[in-house]
Amino acid sequence: MNCPKCKAAMEIVVFEDVEVDRCTGCKGLWFDSRENERLKSMRGSEIIDSGDPKTGRKNNTIPYVRCPRDGNPLVRMVDPAQTHLWYETCSTCGGAYFDAGEFRDYKNLTVLDFIKDLFAKPRA
Repeated sequence: MNCPKCKAAMEIVVFEDVEVDRCTGCKGLWFDSRENERLKSMRGSEIIDSGDPKTGRKNNTIPYVRCPRDGNPLVRMVDPAQTHLWYETCSTCGGAYFDAGEFRDYKNLTVLDFIKDLFAKPRA
């Protein structure tokens, strides 16, 4: 499987018993259906998000990407609890793609997230 953003090969990383695909290039993460929600509640799971958030912010501007599993267009989503956080999901297989640094942000809700939400740009 290849990364939907930079097209590099994806590698499997495992946290406890959950397998996630991580890009060998940009370090973005592909979660199969609901894996991101499952890992969000697991202590220490943010370790799988080893990429540079600067790279993630740059890749987050790529407007149209396709699902690495089935090739369908990914839908841009905004996390309702953190409106500055944008990720992509597949409406067919239920998978989700997080750019580098986004899963760490998704997992940890802080006061800084409230401030980021105040200055979040609208999604184009």
